[in-house]
Amino acid sequence: MHWSRLPADVLALLRRGTVIPAHPLALDAARRLDERRQRALARYYIDAGCGGLAVGVHATQFAIREAGLYEPVLGIAAAEARDWAKRPLVLVAGLCGGTAQARREAAIARALGYSAGMLSLAPMGGASVDELVEHCAAVAGEIPLVGFYLQTAVGGIPLGAEFWRRFAAIDNVVAIKAAPFDRYRTLDVVKGVAAARAEDRVTLYTGNDDHIVLDLVAPFAVRRDGAELRLRFRGGLLGHWSVWTKTAVALLERIRAAVERGSIDEDLLALDARITDCNGAFFDAANGFTGCIAGCHEVLRRQGLLEGIWCLDQNETLSPGQAREIDRVARDHADLADDAFVRENLSRWLA
Repeated sequence: MHWSRLPADVLALLRRGTVIPAHPLALDAARRLDERRQRALARYYIDAGCGGLAVGVHATQFAIREAGLYEPVLGIAAAEARDWAKRPLVLVAGLCGGTAQARREAAIARALGYSAGMLSLAPMGGASVDELVEHCAAVAGEIPLVGFYLQTAVGGIPLGAEFWRRFAAIDNVVAIKAAPFDRYRTLDVVKGVAAARAEDRVTLYTGNDDHIVLDLVAPFAVRRDGAELRLRFRGGLLGHWSVWTKTAVALLERIRAAVERGSIDEDLLALDARITDCNGAFFDAANGFTGCIAGCHEVLRRQGLLEGIWCLDQNETLSPGQAREIDRVARDHADLADDAFVRENLSRWLA
């Protein structure tokens, strides 16, 4: 195998659980990479207290590959992680395509200093469980792997508990992002990890942007060997956390403290519905998530981090009524925003 295991400090950070925003793509009006703002976004996330960055993932737009931007965009985030952060970060590279392409991308990510690769199985529709596991194992030979259960509404494929059992048994799998936006399918991930006896090696991250707080506060109870086993999601790798990120970091710390105390207060539980309400606007739930990337761009544009909401696909933009919904949640949940933090630091990030 060509990979080396994660550095101890990075592995400890991943296992403790941290905030890993799914990094958006900054474009100019001609839909070319805006390197200055791409760097500013990474600096924003780092200064907000994130423990990692996920780049080349769904929120970065899978089309960066066809646009020739995969390596440049990953390189910008890696450079900022090295030069701006001054602390360990979990760098996760999105991996996509068939086995040969995913391995090539893993090699690029590894050379740039990425900690792990998060493998999208969306292009593998119709493959058997055997074929999927063989594909994952081959890519895991190149880089430590984060599993990715992408919701079907944006191109993911259904993956049952048996797949997740076999996936979690792969030696170089370090984490799984569960993002099916579905309680039953989220439980399939947990059951798979438990059945593989991998709960101490494979760390669970929520990607369920519609249920962030409850995924992080509630233990997931499953049966194994006639006894109850409880697994927990330790952090989040989330598109939702690409916006209002400073308060997301504070939220995870609050949740961790409450879990360690063994006392979850009602105000914390009530945040689940409030944050889901915000997500409904950002992710355009009313229109089947059509505007999910543009919606996050719009929040960042309003703060000055992005110049516009342009996506590589010129047809990808806000849905009718989505801007009004973002207005509403920004007003109703203003305490969940980090506008003041961004205002105080924006010129420094853009310098």
